[in-house]
Amino acid sequence: MKTYQKILYLALVAAVIVFVFALFQKRAVAPESDLDLGKKVDVKKTDENKATTTPVVEQKPVQKVPPIISGTLDAKGATTDGINKTIAGNSLFAFNLYGKISEKEKGNIFISPWSISSAVSILYEGAKGKTAEEIKNTFHFDSDAVAMRSSFASLMNKINAKGAPYALNTANAFWVQKDFKILNDYISNVAKYYGGLASNLDFVGDTEGSRQIINDWVAKGTNNKIKDLFAKGTLNRNNRLVITNTVYFKGTWLSPFKKTNTKEDSFLADSKNSTAVQMMNDYAGHYNYSETDNAQILELPYKGDTLSMFVLLPKEGKMSALESELSSDNMKKWFSAMAYKTVNVSIPKFTFSRSYGLNDYLKDMGVVSAFDSASADLSGIDGGKDLSVSYVIHKTFVEVNEEGTEAAGATGISVGVTGIRLPEDIITFKADHPFIFLINDKQNGNILFMGKVVDPTK
Repeated sequence: MKTYQKILYLALVAAVIVFVFALFQKRAVAPESDLDLGKKVDVKKTDENKATTTPVVEQKPVQKVPPIISGTLDAKGATTDGINKTIAGNSLFAFNLYGKISEKEKGNIFISPWSISSAVSILYEGAKGKTAEEIKNTFHFDSDAVAMRSSFASLMNKINAKGAPYALNTANAFWVQKDFKILNDYISNVAKYYGGLASNLDFVGDTEGSRQIINDWVAKGTNNKIKDLFAKGTLNRNNRLVITNTVYFKGTWLSPFKKTNTKEDSFLADSKNSTAVQMMNDYAGHYNYSETDNAQILELPYKGDTLSMFVLLPKEGKMSALESELSSDNMKKWFSAMAYKTVNVSIPKFTFSRSYGLNDYLKDMGVVSAFDSASADLSGIDGGKDLSVSYVIHKTFVEVNEEGTEAAGATGISVGVTGIRLPEDIITFKADHPFIFLINDKQNGNILFMGKVVDPTK
């Protein structure tokens, strides 16, 4: 056994979106006072499309966490082609980021590509020139602004749709220094297409209190699975805008594992080391299954049969080869080749959290000028060129057990001023060594979560 046994990929794709919608007419209000946000901001239009912000409460920031409000976003301009482009772009970004992280991280990996793309899409709304071009190319956003906005709105509406037999929601918000002026168009577009709830905070006078308010909102949006998105010191007096996204998913398996079949077993982390794990087992179960030269692929559907976890288990010595093949085209090919088989399934139970500072990863992928105070152009936010990205943080949580899966992701961007046919044979699918898994929408292929499991006990 070689390198692949040192690398276990847990690719979990789940999408969680809860949306916030604000109304903008002659006077845009961000946020509404009846939403219990503590205070509101009056936005008055000018000929230059600038906004004058007048906090109702000037001495204190918002004292309560803004509610996470579900609402229908403006997706009237969405087309099938535009939505497919957005999904393909998110998938391509997912595989590219996964590859960058796997080069440095030798342990478990878990990311929510959708959460990151959603937060960055709000930043992109305010980017211009080279900064916008770099973001667009890295995240593979549609060059047609109307198509991109409407596609994101459509996908978020689908994710936040009510009545599903699982919990899935996502939310966006942006937090503005109380005396900082924001362009009307920016406020309107973020609310209309991304559900971004605006709220005033006082980063200058009460940085720590502002940090705690944001973290409380994130905790609420992730069912308290992510409690400290911004650690102490990650925000400061120079912050003028913070963008946040949360995504949360909890679903039960369409066919839960029997707890009586869970046994202690060995998991081969590498050729020399194994660890004892609680292995879930299903004997002679009926599963959607396929094989490639390098991997076994198994679908574990959730109740409702709309979302699924796909487990990619590399064959002996084939982890590196499998990772090199990860792409949207190959996923479509592999998944379309799946057929129902009788399979003896063994999957370890696992729970872990991960935290990633994304600055260096994004720079390596092509987003450079946004972090450079001398060249960043975020003038679509406030009309000036004094803003640049200070910090991008991404945190995740995942738990897989006999009942199903719970997963959460959150992304924060701080912006500051300078500064069923049964086969005859039974197949064995035993995930007793590192593997990749994804949670995605079976209907459109949108990747919500992606990960790698190297050690289920960590």
